[in-house]
Amino acid sequence: MTRGNIVLEHLETPPIARKNVEFVERKGLGHPDYIADAIAESVSSALCKEYLGRYGEVLHHNVDKVLVVGGQSKPKFGGGEVIAPIYVLVAGRATTEIRTESGATETVPIGPIVLNATKMWLKNNFRFLDPEKHVIVDYKIGKGSADLVSIFKRRKEYPGANDTSLGVGFAPLSDTERLVLEAERYLNSPKIKSELPMVGEDVKVMAVRVGTRIDLTVAVAFVSKFIAGRSEYLNAKEDVKRRLEDLASKITDKEVVVHVNTGDDPSMNDESGYYLVVTGTSAEHGDDGATGRGNRVNGLITPMRPMSMEAAAGKNPVNHVGKLYNVVAHLAAAKIVEETGVEEAYVKLLSQIGRPINDPLVAYVGVVADERAFARAKSEIESIVKEQLDNINKLLQDFINGKLTPF
Repeated sequence: MTRGNIVLEHLETPPIARKNVEFVERKGLGHPDYIADAIAESVSSALCKEYLGRYGEVLHHNVDKVLVVGGQSKPKFGGGEVIAPIYVLVAGRATTEIRTESGATETVPIGPIVLNATKMWLKNNFRFLDPEKHVIVDYKIGKGSADLVSIFKRRKEYPGANDTSLGVGFAPLSDTERLVLEAERYLNSPKIKSELPMVGEDVKVMAVRVGTRIDLTVAVAFVSKFIAGRSEYLNAKEDVKRRLEDLASKITDKEVVVHVNTGDDPSMNDESGYYLVVTGTSAEHGDDGATGRGNRVNGLITPMRPMSMEAAAGKNPVNHVGKLYNVVAHLAAAKIVEETGVEEAYVKLLSQIGRPINDPLVAYVGVVADERAFARAKSEIESIVKEQLDNINKLLQDFINGKLTPF
């Protein structure tokens, strides 16, 4: 890209860490919205691998409309069962028919690809959710066709953007943001699953910072077969609280108050007063999920920062700027902060349909820094933005291999 469409602005505002109030959220691995995003991305990755293996090209597809409909379960202290399965619907469009160079027409087995990718992700990420017993997987994929000869003839170094869209990113993360991100990852780490097997995959973390105090509210789905009764549940909950307090002390010097499963009713002696699940996710009992309702591409929901509303997961990683620009914006912002030393960077990339993906209509960078630091950094910031956009094609393999997770 040229530098003519890069717009820099000196922001006369304090960084987020010096503002009085901050809200941050993360929906974790087993949350229904996370499940929807992850399945969408897994199906897209599987389609990319199939297209590359067959034709040497990633063909057009967008499978960014996944719905998770909650089932029904009966968790019990020391046991429990699923009585109605979770329903997963994968929807979108994909190239299903290919006219090859020989003139023959081939059909891509979309159905098996969707079903296998969905079930494999569930199998690999849940210990107690059986995708064959506990989940019904369905798909509604709009059919499309492509001529391989035409695709090869039209191949360019940078494809044209398939939408007019906005990508947003910022850096660095504040203490509050890092705490929320690391708290969920910690509770879903192999270490915790080994030491506290009752901690389910469905973890949601919400933080509010007012001044120098952070209140961390954590919802943890406890797996019922590992909890013998009320006292054992309360002990496990207290153990989680202590561990999170210890984690917080390593991340921030601010006062952190941890609240775990505040919806519980400790006066109850039976299962009805507590957050118990059979399989590790609340999707087993009425909670629904949908692609795009969860975390943004940096893994967080940050209403005090600028955010894009794009559902990045499941969009094709070749030219869908709703996916690519959100990732590039965060990568560029992080590199700007790291290499120029400014306090904060906010990057917003606006595409124009048909325009080469490395050449947005406008690349905006807002910088929090003193005036002299901003003046010194201008040229370097422009170079970083240009470099990140010119490297945009290199993201494809990282998406396909799961090295980049847009949620």
